[in-house]
Amino acid sequence: MGQLERLVLMAEDELTNYSTDGRKIQRLRRKIGISVPLEEQRKVKAALLEEMPTDKISELIEKQRQTVALPFWGIAGLGLLFGISFLQPLDLIATVVGGYAAIKIQQIGWKLEAKRLVIQTLEAIEQDIQKSTSTETTSA
Repeated sequence: MGQLERLVLMAEDELTNYSTDGRKIQRLRRKIGISVPLEEQRKVKAALLEEMPTDKISELIEKQRQTVALPFWGIAGLGLLFGISFLQPLDLIATVVGGYAAIKIQQIGWKLEAKRLVIQTLEAIEQDIQKSTSTETTSA
């Protein structure tokens, strides 16, 4: 597993905790600072920035994944309801398709949010480094 995947998994782990984004970044900053050298951090950030989609749909899924998935959960529920109540097995296909689409949308949104958290954390680390080097330069 490469550094990129490992950092995204660390960010996903932080997303499971209920706290503010600043607190998540703070906890993730410690983990990244200890385990990843500075040069690797820059490479990972460049790779993530290249990999992140910039279209409006991806941004919407990243920020509002549950809202985007909600209609598909509704389709799955209605398919299940109609399939059972009217004894029509074809309606159960809507359950499978709607449920699969909703789960995939939420997984994609989760990954995008974790990647965005890694990018924000790496930018925060770079800002701290720039502040410390500018402070050293002015005090010398």
